[in-house]
This record gives sequence, C-alpha cells and structure tokens, in this order.
Amino acid sequence: MTTAHVLIVDDDPALLQALPEALRLRMSGVTVDTADSAAAALERIAAQDYNAIVTDIKMPGMDGFALLAEIRARRPDTPTLMITGHGERALAVKALRRGACDFVQKPIEREYFVASLCRAIQMNELSRQVKQQQLALERRADELERTVEERTRDLQEANKIIRSPLRWLMAPNQQLEKLVQQIGQAGDSLFPILIEGEIGTGKELVARAIHQLSARREQPFIAIACSAKSDTAIEEEFQLAEGGTLFLDEIVSLPLPAQSQVLRAIQDGQVLPAGSKTPVRVDVRAIAASSVSFGLAVRAGWFSEDVYRGLNGVVITLPPLRERDDILHLAKDFVAEASMEFGRPCREISAAAADVLLRHSWPGNVRELRNVMRRATLIASDVIERQHLSLLDGLRVPTRRSGPTQMGPSLKEIAEAAAEDAERQAIRQALQACKGNKTEAARRLRTDYKTLHVKIKQHRIDARRFKKTPSVA
Repeated sequence: MTTAHVLIVDDDPALLQALPEALRLRMSGVTVDTADSAAAALERIAAQDYNAIVTDIKMPGMDGFALLAEIRARRPDTPTLMITGHGERALAVKALRRGACDFVQKPIEREYFVASLCRAIQMNELSRQVKQQQLALERRADELERTVEERTRDLQEANKIIRSPLRWLMAPNQQLEKLVQQIGQAGDSLFPILIEGEIGTGKELVARAIHQLSARREQPFIAIACSAKSDTAIEEEFQLAEGGTLFLDEIVSLPLPAQSQVLRAIQDGQVLPAGSKTPVRVDVRAIAASSVSFGLAVRAGWFSEDVYRGLNGVVITLPPLRERDDILHLAKDFVAEASMEFGRPCREISAAAADVLLRHSWPGNVRELRNVMRRATLIASDVIERQHLSLLDGLRVPTRRSGPTQMGPSLKEIAEAAAEDAERQAIRQALQACKGNKTEAARRLRTDYKTLHVKIKQHRIDARRFKKTPSVA
C-alpha cells in the first residue's frame, strides 16, 4: 500500500499506543497521529487532511457520534472507522447509518483492524477518482448537448476508474475489454447482479468497484460470507447495508429456505428481525457471487431456481487466470506493488521463472499469483528465478496453447488434461460448498470417502483452506 496518514482518537492511552504500533508493523510508510479527545482531534483535522480517521464511540465530553458528524461536515470524503464495545451491535448499526465506513469491536483483533483500515483507504481513493470523473462529465454536459460519441467516451472514462484501483484484476488486455465494459454498465444499472468465478478471481473487488460506480457509493458496502452466516444474521446484515450494497459471497452455500428469505428481502424490501413480529423496511442492492456456476448449482439442487431468476439481472463471469493471456503482466505488476510496500528495489523476472509462471495451472487464480510474487520479491536478492517460486512445486503438464513451432498435444492428452481439470474443479467446488467437510463433499460427489481422499492427495488440494472463508472473493 502507498503511504497513508491516519488519525486515531481515543481516551484510552493503551489503545493510543497499541493501534499505531499495529499499523506501523503491517503498513509500509504509514504516518499515525493520535488525539485523546474529540476536541484535540478537531484541531488536528483543521490542520491536516487525513486518509482515514479511527475514533472510539464512548469518550468523555464530545462522543464519537458527535465527532463523526463534525468530520462529515468538515471532511466529508475522509473515511471514518468507529470502535465499539463488545456486543454493542446497535451502536455499530447507528454508526454505519450516520456515515461511518466500518466498525471494529473491542477487544480489537489487530489483523482485522488493519485490514478494515486498508480497505477504507483504498475505497476512499477510488471514490476520489469517481468524483473527479463526475466533475469532468458535468463540465462537458454544460458545454454541449450529450451525443452518442460522448456517452461512449463516458464509458471509456469509467473503465479507467475501474482499472486504476483494480489494476491487478483488470490489467490492460483485449481479452478483458468486454468484462471491463460490463462492470462499468453494472454500476449504472439498478438490477441485482450475479458474479461467477473461481476462488481467487476477485469477485468481491469487482462488487466493490460496482458499488463505487453506483449512486449508492456514499452508503455502506457490506460483504458477508454466506457459508458462515445464520438466517437471522443475514437479516441483520440487510439492516447494516441500508441504502447501500450487500455482497452475498457464496450464496449457493445457504440452505434453500435462507435463499428464499434473501429473495423476499430484495423483492419485498423488508426483513423480519429475530424476535420481532414487525417487518422492517430495507433499501438494499444485492450482488451475489459463487465460485460454482449458478446454472450448475441450480441443476444440482444447491441453488433455488426461483432465487436464481429473481437475482439474475446482470451476470458477470470472471475468467480463471489459466485462461488469461496477461499472467506475466500481472506478475510484474505484483512485483512492483510488493517492492513499493516493502521498500525494496523492483525485481526483474528471469526467463526460466516466466516459463514456470506460464506453465502453472493457478488453481488459486489471481490471489495465488499475487501471493507467489510478493513472497518472491521478499526472498530474491536480485533477479527473481525459478527457485524463488517455491509455492509452485508440482507443476502440471501445461494446457496453455503452444507456439507455432512446437508439436501440439495429442487428442488423448487433450482429453486426459480436460478430464483432470474437470475432476479437480468439481472436487474444489464440492469442498467449497461443504466448508471443507470431506464426508459431505464425498456424498455430494456421489463417491466414497476413501476415493475422495485419494483424489484430494492426487490433485494436491488442501481441504483445510476451505474451512475458512477467504478475505477476498
């Protein structure tokens, strides 16, 4: 992450010492100011434009809500992260409705705190770019009547906004032009959106970009992992996302009755909170995602056909990395990003290492490539060589297209590779849907536990990783 200037406001001296230390350990080049009261914070805000502000809610004198109102009035574009006590869900909802970008609960889990703050800073930068583009469009609209050519130019400018914050997902490549155009158009539409893509292809980042390009950009964006939520918890998330966007990751993992509740909430615009007999009105745009094809999930009985039809406004399909032609471009971009973050010279990628990158099947997609290149940047003393890509042990026979002077694979080899890919993907999708439970996955795949266990080892699949929800869809 690029350098950032953060203000932390709390009357607890221990937190004023611990939180800056956590940020400095995990964010390169971050500058942290502190204030022990809202009054002191306002003095700092008057003199300094911060990338993000963190404030406790309960403080003597002016509390966090009053400070939030002042921040919104004086620095409306500055994201504010609120700190609440354990179990104070009502205060968290109140904070989000009053304009906070997110909240963390005490006792503060440092990794989550840093991740939330980084996300707030990134989204603030995207929002700034969007507003700049809006001003440019308004100036052009004042000069002359809009024409078809101008609308095309507007869409191209929106594409630039998408590419800038998501450059590692949307690297310049003709193969992705249609996808970029879809994302820009989705931001302007009011329809529900379905995003399909394997694990690690960037589904949540696309959802966030759509939110930032929509009229709801000033309202909350709430991302939930459906595999880890109960029915009542999902209804609470609808309330948290009031006026904004709710991202339902792996919606096919919800039980069918819960899927129907989601559809009713979206179509009827109301939810029934737990323990209440009175429905609550909600205004939320839904974006649902799945690492399994929605059509396949419907045919398999995992996803309600009624829910599929109700949410099927716009469908965006993210290609797996192995089908993209810009692997080396992305790898170099990740090296540059890591070099800046770690304060190290930008490394070159050797021809041998590049060959390994192009031959790998990338089951973890863009997220896997990013992690591999970040690690290689850390351990390489000069040029990144093959041995620095140690996470890529056990390469498969390449299925990417060969050059014109090479002998192509036989029909038998093509069939075997296709069957192997299909089997690997089916096992990964079953483990994802069953949260890593191999017994349930075997039942879903209509095979026995022993056979599935052998296949998992054969394909080098780590079933443990599916027991936790990934941070980036």
